Amino acid sequence: MSWSALSAAAPPSGPGTLEGAAGRANDAAGWVEENWSTWLSVGLRIVLILVIALVLRHVIRRALTKLIDRMNRSVQAVEGTALGGLLVNAERRRQRSEAIGSVLRSVTSFLILGTAALMMLGALNINLAPLLASAGVAGVALGFGARNLVTDFLSGVFMILEDQYGVGDSIDAGVATGEVIEVGLRVTKLRGENGEIWYVRNGEVKRIGNLSQGWATAAVDVMVRPSEDLEKVRAVIRQVAETMAKDDPWAERLWGPIEVLGLDSVLLDSMTVRLSAKTMPGQSLSVERELRWRVKRAFDEEGIRIVGGVPPQVDEEPADPSAGVSAPSALSSPTSPQSQAASPLTPQVPPPTAQGPGK
Repeated sequence: MSWSALSAAAPPSGPGTLEGAAGRANDAAGWVEENWSTWLSVGLRIVLILVIALVLRHVIRRALTKLIDRMNRSVQAVEGTALGGLLVNAERRRQRSEAIGSVLRSVTSFLILGTAALMMLGALNINLAPLLASAGVAGVALGFGARNLVTDFLSGVFMILEDQYGVGDSIDAGVATGEVIEVGLRVTKLRGENGEIWYVRNGEVKRIGNLSQGWATAAVDVMVRPSEDLEKVRAVIRQVAETMAKDDPWAERLWGPIEVLGLDSVLLDSMTVRLSAKTMPGQSLSVERELRWRVKRAFDEEGIRIVGGVPPQVDEEPADPSAGVSAPSALSSPTSPQSQAASPLTPQVPPPTAQGPGK
């Protein structure tokens, strides 16, 4: 390559370079001068949208927090009154209200910030139609892939809103049974009778049996001899019921009088008297045990004898007919070679010899 070609390919130096830079600077300055107002207005609009969204989000979240706190204070005030026993405890209401508040705060934050993001993109003159279409397709794909998660979340929200169960309730969820120790939007934690912890997904719960809502029934059957005086038996049981209804803590656990329903069955050797009482939820078993204890002690003092049911019949296995039969053996026959070989040998006595007269 010749020197002339290199010099022709090299950029101009000296005054030409300075003039080019100055021209480009002038062009940039002119472009900024022409468009600075547009960019400034767009920037101010974005800042204004963001500030309004954050302020609105803060105000709504604070209002929801105050509303939840007010609900908790009202529940604590009601719990100290006579109606407190008929309502759920404060911990359950507190957790329920906090869960509802968390859902509402999350939904409002998503709506406000999502709307603000779309408005800011619109302020930048970005076409939102392709973005919304892509977001719709992605949402459908995500919803199809995470449908179980969405089902669990929605089921948890409705369970909390409808107050189907709460902390401290004993429930039968079909897949597990136990006491509720935590209620979440996706998973509910239960503690079983043996202390195990069950994690139950809210979407898998098809039916719920709440054993702690409303009231429970304590039923006790007392079996006495047919010769006992029924009026005396009824009088003793009523005396026991009145005494138990006045003692602590049974006065709180009993929500109604202990009733003598009458004879439930009459047999040749016994008759059954049934007792029933309305109790606090979850306290029926303890009331039944205490009532049996008191009735037994009162009957012993009055000389009334309690009889039990028919003892269970133990099914004995039939005797094996072949137990006394031995297996066939060659030794059982005295004429068999094996038997003769095993028998002791008898000594052989020589026969006597005849002697002559001269000997």
